[in-house]
Amino acid sequence: MSISFELAASIRKDLGKGATRRLRKQEMVPAVIYGAGKEPVSITLGHNQLMHSTDNEAFFSHILSIDVDGKKEKVIIKALQRHPAKSILMHADFMRVSMTEKLKVHVPLHFIGADEAPGAKQGGVVTHDLVDIEIQCLPGDLPEYIEVDVSALEIGDSLHLSDIKLAKGMEIVALGQGDDHDLQVVAIQANRAAAVDDDDEEEVAEEKSEDEESGE
Repeated sequence: MSISFELAASIRKDLGKGATRRLRKQEMVPAVIYGAGKEPVSITLGHNQLMHSTDNEAFFSHILSIDVDGKKEKVIIKALQRHPAKSILMHADFMRVSMTEKLKVHVPLHFIGADEAPGAKQGGVVTHDLVDIEIQCLPGDLPEYIEVDVSALEIGDSLHLSDIKLAKGMEIVALGQGDDHDLQVVAIQANRAAAVDDDDEEEVAEEKSEDEESGE
């Protein structure tokens, strides 16, 4: 099912630290819209509306629609400042989107097939090194998430960025920066705790055998 996000906002004319504090007391979030060769626009959004939207991971990899006093803007969220100790959103940055220009966006990874992986069935532990990757594509091609299939991995196997299959028109940004940026994404490692237990059992068995040979 396709997900859409629409936010209502108002032009922010009263700027400055004092005005910002007053906005937050009114449960409003100061924000800015910029990009696409246009002047930045300061806006305010309802805190609860924005907070509710950010609860969905798709919010961070979707084209959003912001209605600014009756004028709609297509944007993506580029930065979100949260209070360090409270569940409060402090500020948001939105970048305008042109449907004919490629953009770079961090997209979440969804790992599938872990229960079927031979390495996991043998007691290995699936470790995730990355939870999202930055891709470049046209706005119309932007995926909600990218699936990474680990069902064929044995213990000691891993997948890197270059192993991720993307639809036509999408590129992984890091891979354009050289081979040394082909980061590991996921791996199946031996269960160290189990290995330690096996070593202990072997040691006990060896000591018992030695004791029997010595007649003790």
